[in-house]
Amino acid sequence: MTEALFGVLALQGDFREHEMALADCGVPTLRVRTVADLAAVDALLVPGGESTTMSKLAVSSGLLEPLRDRIRGGMPAYGSCAGMIMLADRLEGGRADQETFGGLDITVRRNAFGRQVDSFESDLRAPALGPDPLHAVFIRAPWVEEVGTEVEVVARIDAGPAAGRIVAVRQGNVLATSFHPELTGDRRVHAYFVSIVQEA
Repeated sequence: MTEALFGVLALQGDFREHEMALADCGVPTLRVRTVADLAAVDALLVPGGESTTMSKLAVSSGLLEPLRDRIRGGMPAYGSCAGMIMLADRLEGGRADQETFGGLDITVRRNAFGRQVDSFESDLRAPALGPDPLHAVFIRAPWVEEVGTEVEVVARIDAGPAAGRIVAVRQGNVLATSFHPELTGDRRVHAYFVSIVQEA
């Protein structure tokens, strides 16, 4: 079996940090900016950033429909923060003209935890990633309002006013977190995505 090539959507956002995290996991990456780039990769990581800008750039670059087709066709995908928004089938608090790639039967609320000044860090329990707590960085983060029957909840907020809110999900080959694992030294989320791709 040839080694899978991991695409990192590089239209906008912190794609470089995700490239470094995937490099730490020992997998090759390609920046995806064009339809030709997308055709060359076996999996896609959608970084954090500004989801409305990402949506507009996906439309203007001609990537929107090809991305939707690849994800519907089973291509593994992982999105963090804005990436979670882009992989959601439904949005709350989004612009009326905002497009998403879809792939996750979830409703996501944009900026659910508040504005930039409300950014915070928290330790999460994520049994799929092992017994140790996962330190998570939330920056203008969304949360998941509701999940479909095929969606597995990977992590929730444990304490505070947002206790119980869903912040990581998986549906088949598609994974999403509302936090930024690329900003910590803990590579378990990226390694988990790599394992999803290898299984696929």
